[in-house]
Amino acid sequence: MSEKKSTPKKESQKSDTYAIVEASGKQFWLQPNRYYDLDRCNAAVDEVLTIEKVLLINDGKDLKLGKPYVKDAKVEVKVLEHRRGPKIIVYKMRPKKKTRRKNGHRQELTRVLVQSISVGTKGKKTKESKETITTGSKVESK
Repeated sequence: MSEKKSTPKKESQKSDTYAIVEASGKQFWLQPNRYYDLDRCNAAVDEVLTIEKVLLINDGKDLKLGKPYVKDAKVEVKVLEHRRGPKIIVYKMRPKKKTRRKNGHRQELTRVLVQSISVGTKGKKTKESKETITTGSKVESK
């Protein structure tokens, strides 16, 4: 039998970096420079948000899995717009009872663009000196 030589497939210029994050009670697979629709966030358009609940990060070389979250990992997303999802019709009918109920729903969404996925080591935190201020008979600390 003749053996067929397999030709290597051309790999596209896709980034192998991705992260699985938890946002608004759901898990999302995020890749840099792509946009996603999350549940409505209280943020202005063009504001940069940081998601710190990162469950998994793959940077192409190394895979880091959190227990439950990856330490010092963050995903920065930029709010592009606020929009509404498609209309979903909910129709309930009870047979032989002449009861019908029709209801519609449109989910409020926020479209975000993933700017960066990073695992950074934070510098050592210096202990801040506590300032005590005495006012009258009470002692307050900041």
